[in-house]
Amino acid sequence: MLFDSYQIKNFTFKNRVVMPPMCMYSADTEGYVNDFHVVHYGTRAIGGVGLIIQEATGVTPDGRISIHDLGIWSDTHVPGLKKIVDVIKSYGVIAGIQLNHAGRKSKTEHPMGPSAISYGGDYQVPKEMSEQDIKDVIFAFGQAARRADEAGYDLLEIHGAHGYLIFEFLSPISNQRKDKYRDGKVFLKEVVEEINKYWPKEKILALRVSAYEYVKEGVTPESISEAINFVKDLGLDLIDVSSGGNVLVKIPAFPGYQLDLAKRVKELTGLPVIGGGLISDLALAENAVSSKRADFIYFGRELLRNPYLVINGAIDLGVEVAYPEAYIRGKK
Repeated sequence: MLFDSYQIKNFTFKNRVVMPPMCMYSADTEGYVNDFHVVHYGTRAIGGVGLIIQEATGVTPDGRISIHDLGIWSDTHVPGLKKIVDVIKSYGVIAGIQLNHAGRKSKTEHPMGPSAISYGGDYQVPKEMSEQDIKDVIFAFGQAARRADEAGYDLLEIHGAHGYLIFEFLSPISNQRKDKYRDGKVFLKEVVEEINKYWPKEKILALRVSAYEYVKEGVTPESISEAINFVKDLGLDLIDVSSGGNVLVKIPAFPGYQLDLAKRVKELTGLPVIGGGLISDLALAENAVSSKRADFIYFGRELLRNPYLVINGAIDLGVEVAYPEAYIRGKK
């Protein structure tokens, strides 16, 4: 089933293998695309994955994880982003982008968060966001969605995981506000509503979440699913399930360690999910899909090491897939 196609709306994924967003920190300080990004994403598209979700792309300059993140806060970013989209789609791959505001985990000069609570380590204490700050960020998400549509992406993923701004609102560890945004679901809903003003309903809307924080008082699969269900009817099509990132804690990671979280979110929300976690083995991925723990599997580090994982791994599993004509002499 890993190599079976999958349909969402009018988009057909040629298989269930996903390249997830992974920060490359390779843009210039103004957030513009360069040749590296086109080659990087184009290579994985040639390698045969079904979906590529571009790295966390900043909706504001101060919302970047680092000063070398890609940006989408200006219309001038669109032509470069379109180059990434064009190369991905030219190989029959669904092109996605992850929109992000890093919140208190931004390493720019002016980090903000729901509350003035530092992530820890060498991170600054963020400014507690005013209601105007919140409105400005929500507006920025909407404008970023407009630009993502103009660039031609098929899928837009809202980054609500890993301790960045949206997740900071959802977690009681980082959100101790006294106003209506104490309920982080309200902020998430307003972000989705703003995005919906600009992102076409016929395209795919996804949400990435951290389903567990590995501490007693943190988010659980049940509480994050409650948040998903709160906004599900606004047009969510797909949930990308991860974990951690909001607390400095050692995560007991092993191949597939987040798959059961994906399964639980799938059960509680009724939405298709992307699952993974240190998976490098196509056989494990096949088992996860065929056992319905996840509908898609993301390969992060393995696709950095091996961009041709899919086309060569399929041969090893006895599955026939289209092999790039230019590389046919290298086929096993």
